[in-house]
Amino acid sequence: GCAFTWSSYSVLSRYFGTIPTQAVGGFCAATAVLAWLAHFLFESFVVPDGTEWLAVLMLGLGPVGGAFFTWDVGMKRGNIKLLGTLAYAAPLLSTLLLIALGLASATWSVVVACVLIVCGALLSSGLLTRPWRPIPPLPLDPD
Repeated sequence: GCAFTWSSYSVLSRYFGTIPTQAVGGFCAATAVLAWLAHFLFESFVVPDGTEWLAVLMLGLGPVGGAFFTWDVGMKRGNIKLLGTLAYAAPLLSTLLLIALGLASATWSVVVACVLIVCGALLSSGLLTRPWRPIPPLPLDPD
């Protein structure tokens, strides 16, 4: 469901390019209300403590909130193909960072996942589907 929702949002944000990026804040607020409602209806109710509320606030104001705003700007004004291809780097880099910090292990399933991420990036970039052309040789220096 998330992949469909996010890809639909990405395409529609370009289509409705006249809607200001500041509207993302409203969409995030509506999503938060719906998430709280789903939590209340379908899960055991939990009230976060002060530290957890601070973490939620900092994530919303920092990396997660910033990512939503910059993604919207990129979708409306940027190179969508390049942005989509570069988006493959996020899970790859975060996984490699976790391994480098000793917080995750480099198992075979992680290696396979990383290879699949790179293949997905290559496929989305068109490098795997373009006709292959040899690189012309460099001219030889007469000296």
